[in-house]
Amino acid sequence: MTKLGFLSFGNWMGVTGSRTRSGGEALLQGIELAVAAEEVGVDGAFYRVHHFAQNHSNPFPMMAAAAARTSRIELGTGVIDMRYENPWALAEQAGATDLISGGRLQLGISRGSPETVIDGWRHFGYEPAEGQTDADLARTHTELFRRAIDGEGFALGNPRVIGTAAPQAVTPQSPGLAERIWWGAGTRATAAWAAEQGMNLMSSTLLTEDTGVPFDELQAEQIAVFRAAWVAAGHTHSPRVSVSRSILPIIDDETRHYFGIQAQGPQRDQVGMLDGAQSRFGRSYIGEPDQLAAELARDAAVRDADTLLVTVPNQLGVEFNARILEAIVQQVMPVVDAEVVPSLA
Repeated sequence: MTKLGFLSFGNWMGVTGSRTRSGGEALLQGIELAVAAEEVGVDGAFYRVHHFAQNHSNPFPMMAAAAARTSRIELGTGVIDMRYENPWALAEQAGATDLISGGRLQLGISRGSPETVIDGWRHFGYEPAEGQTDADLARTHTELFRRAIDGEGFALGNPRVIGTAAPQAVTPQSPGLAERIWWGAGTRATAAWAAEQGMNLMSSTLLTEDTGVPFDELQAEQIAVFRAAWVAAGHTHSPRVSVSRSILPIIDDETRHYFGIQAQGPQRDQVGMLDGAQSRFGRSYIGEPDQLAAELARDAAVRDADTLLVTVPNQLGVEFNARILEAIVQQVMPVVDAEVVPSLA
């Protein structure tokens, strides 16, 4: 393990106990949490993107603002649903945000997750080509987006304005961004496809397949498939792999108030149907820091990944989550790293 980040869903809700009661508060707190996380030693600030829901839907203004107020922490998404995206407009937003950050953008993209509306991407003006699925639509948009950030010219220049008819690329271009695109893969097959395409692997707390083995072992198998496919594809640079975990250390009366009862019960994987497929959901890690460190050190996928993203309960506010992250940085991860490194030697 080399990097630790947080993943915020950006939920807001005007109910009793919520400290994030509106979309505006969610955005501003997303910025403040990135600043606070950098101060306590966290390496990445990642944000979930979900349309037609009380989550972040357009993360770029927030990430650009966070980038302008920080100097080291990576800014990323987990993940942008490419079915909704104009590839060239997305390339412009990503390029500008990456330049503001000084090359710290880590952009997670994918087909997206189950939605609160039916075929929401249709209402954004996008339709799969005849004979294709919405997954095909996402992959087509992804290919066009990646060509755009790689500087491919596609719009014929106007000679009367710029003196040439040569195809023009979107601007601004940000060197190096093309190698910092991640694909959110829910299966071993999509992980292999991501490797073939030369994208980094982002794997969450959910896999949309189940073979009966524990979640961490199935995810470790997914990582192994990805890395084997990467080598077979002959890419010249090394890929990155992230996994997400719900980690809630019990460190004081407030964390015990919110999560103490959950810490006393069994924390197991869950298996259920999602989008017509039997899926496996990873367990949560809730307990005293030393207990969490020991359990995470035994997690097969955590051992195999280079980046761990901690999903945070963002409706409990910036200060609460900064305290949780600081405890993970100081009390959990040093023990995990000490246990994991020798096992890889």
